[in-house]
Amino acid sequence: MKTIRNSIAAFSLLISTIGNAQQDPMFTHYMYNTLSINPAYAGSRDALTVTGLHRSQWVGFEGAPLVQTITAHSPIFTDKLGVGLTVMNDKIGFTNNSSFIADFAYRLTLNKKSKLAFGLSAGVNLFQADMSSIDLDQETDPIFQNNITNQVTPSVGVGLYYSRERFYAGVSTPNLLQEDYKGIILADGTPSVGKRERHYFFIAGGVIKLADNLAFKPTTLVKMTEAAPLQADFTASFLIKERLTLGAMYRTGDAFGALIGLNVSEQFFLGYSYDYSYKINTARTNQGSHELMLRYDFIFSSNKQIHTPRYF
Repeated sequence: MKTIRNSIAAFSLLISTIGNAQQDPMFTHYMYNTLSINPAYAGSRDALTVTGLHRSQWVGFEGAPLVQTITAHSPIFTDKLGVGLTVMNDKIGFTNNSSFIADFAYRLTLNKKSKLAFGLSAGVNLFQADMSSIDLDQETDPIFQNNITNQVTPSVGVGLYYSRERFYAGVSTPNLLQEDYKGIILADGTPSVGKRERHYFFIAGGVIKLADNLAFKPTTLVKMTEAAPLQADFTASFLIKERLTLGAMYRTGDAFGALIGLNVSEQFFLGYSYDYSYKINTARTNQGSHELMLRYDFIFSSNKQIHTPRYF
């Protein structure tokens, strides 16, 4: 039987999810998973692009986050319009949050080398908390007697995305609405209400050619939300022969790690990353975090080719 200590640890993870903290999932492969945080990215690769990502965070820590995302996006009718779909599943302890989001982008050509896209997303979040799945020393504890089943809340987001062949930058907020999560009853009989806070993201990256077969790719992701510290990811990668990517990352106040990626073909990219949290409250209880991502660009005919490399 699980101990009450494990139950409390899982409950703490729930509180961190719905309390005043960075709530949205973190990704070491944020530079390849852009649509999940910025709807203006839709259609930017000039192909039907499908990306899948799995993250196992804090391996060895019971109730630690597990996140899966699948995104698909493409230009539609004209290269000015982009549409996409984002499906995300975020499991922490006995809680599970699933998102189903449609993404839309309108792209303006500023000049021959740069574009600016305006994005809008809309969808739903499905929140569940299986309180009864926890083994307790005191089975009648009222805090754990009420499950949250299929609590649906709307999601609306906006974003801007500026891009050139070797540089991009964007700002976004995937959830403009600050939804309440209700259903947990405290020991005194009063309901506990958690709120999903609004998050703001800034992304940027570039490619600097160092030699014929070597390029440097610096990228960053800055995350901000109310009542939580500003957090930033800094990643430095090297692209070798347009095929192999090797990089290192640092997440302020949290973790450091490494990435490796391989362009299996012009259309298929495979990536893996490992990061380790150095925070005192998690470093001793886990063996790090793993991510695996796959991306495929579908090109349907010889008339629709990607004439320049798509670095982002």
